[in-house]
Amino acid sequence: MMSNKSILIFGTGPLQQSLIERCKLKGLFTVGIDPNPNAECKKTVDAFEVVAGDDFEKTVAVAQKYNISGVITAATDKPLLMMARVAEELHLPFYSVETALNSTDKLLMKKKFIEAGLPCAKGYVINNARELAELNITYPVIVKPRDNSGSRGVIYCENHTSAADALEEALRYTKKGNVLIEEFIEGQEYSIEGIHFNGEHHVIQFTEKTTTDFPYNVEIAHIQPADISLQQQSELSVLIVKIGQTLGFENCASHTEIKINSRGIYIIETSPRLGGDFISSILVPLSTGINMEDILIDVSIKNKINNDVLQASLSKYSGVKYFNFPTGVASSIENIDKLNSIKGVKYWKLSLINGDSIKKITSSLDRYGFAIFQSENRSLLFDSMDKTESLLHELVVITK
Repeated sequence: MMSNKSILIFGTGPLQQSLIERCKLKGLFTVGIDPNPNAECKKTVDAFEVVAGDDFEKTVAVAQKYNISGVITAATDKPLLMMARVAEELHLPFYSVETALNSTDKLLMKKKFIEAGLPCAKGYVINNARELAELNITYPVIVKPRDNSGSRGVIYCENHTSAADALEEALRYTKKGNVLIEEFIEGQEYSIEGIHFNGEHHVIQFTEKTTTDFPYNVEIAHIQPADISLQQQSELSVLIVKIGQTLGFENCASHTEIKINSRGIYIIETSPRLGGDFISSILVPLSTGINMEDILIDVSIKNKINNDVLQASLSKYSGVKYFNFPTGVASSIENIDKLNSIKGVKYWKLSLINGDSIKKITSSLDRYGFAIFQSENRSLLFDSMDKTESLLHELVVITK
């Protein structure tokens, strides 16, 4: 399909690679902007411009220079407010600046949830250790920045001492000057992948998560579809509609994180964008046959959406497993291509070479590679994941 339209892609790093490729397959002229002059996908787009993340005037100028028809990104919250401002200025399909503000500040988001009567963790804002000491809270708690993602600065704390330490660390990951302290919600964590357009809110898939041990809660595996009941799926679909209405989601995807326990469903947070960790770009197509990136591209440039693209054509299981090793040094990496022999492995990447130091994973930036899987059922998927992990630990020797 050829098009005379151009699209402005915010970010040209590896998180945007699949989205860029889908835009090009649709015949769009791709314009990528990134503050990094050496961004990984700068040569993948048709035109590349270095633009600071807070430079509104230059962003608008680039958009006008290439006569763009839409704005888009994937797997990052950082440009969402700028995208909303540019879309408002140029009358492009997107959500409002207010929606962007409420969706990129976890405090404002929590206030909107509470006002709407939606279930979420209780939370407090603190600026320093003195305010923490004065706060009458029950432990354990989660300390997190208001304005970051990828588990950066998100720390589980069992007591006041660990919370005071976590406060100092979380402050390094925020521009706000203060952080959130939330009650800890126990239970299994999931995400819901959605699409929002024409005033409608569509759930595409449910994703089950695995995370590292506390105190850092970093995602190291995602599985689709999640092992939840039809009743829970129905309740979550209703919840996504309410979240979309509450925050004003329109002309966007969404990635909503929740926990389920014996008391019910609790919202952890949401974002009006495609999910990262290959959730939207690869896992959803592998499990459902639905391409969320293609739908979002059409939404972003005002292409007509046929409802059949929202209907699953596959019923398979997919997953991604991030590699996690003991701390030490990678002293030997041999015959790593043996991973290709494991049934169900679609793609893998190891981000280690001989001599690399391996530290404890504290955010999504610390992970050491991944493998992506597709299987006919849940049991086969877990079998492939287990075999991959076992073989990997044979092939990669870690020295303390």
